[in-house]
Amino acid sequence: MKPTNLFNTDDRAVSPVIGVILMVAITVILAAVIGTFVLGLGDSLGDSQPTASIGIEAGSETGEVVISHNGGDALTGSELDVVDGSGNSLSGSPPGDLSVGGSVTVSSEKATETTVRVIHTPSETILAENTVDLS
Repeated sequence: MKPTNLFNTDDRAVSPVIGVILMVAITVILAAVIGTFVLGLGDSLGDSQPTASIGIEAGSETGEVVISHNGGDALTGSELDVVDGSGNSLSGSPPGDLSVGGSVTVSSEKATETTVRVIHTPSETILAENTVDLS
């Protein structure tokens, strides 16, 4: 074997290819981390909101509002607030705990048509909103 062929190998192209692959991987990871913080997705991981299907209807008596749980996560009554269109809590709010198929009744001093909202207070999320005629 000639002495000039001992150091001539074809392994020289491997190093630049691996370098390019690593640079692309680092760029993608940095873009994902920065995008998460810029879009605020990291902030929403703390307080999670429950997923529930809530029904709001007028009750049989004047001023009564019936809140029914039609499906989803069970709700703790102390974490809920039921308010009317002007933001005033209805009497009986916070309601009792709600599980699927259950319902609670709260009452309003108004005997007119009003918007009723069920709010999850830890996440400050409106779980349900409906306009009901309380007369």
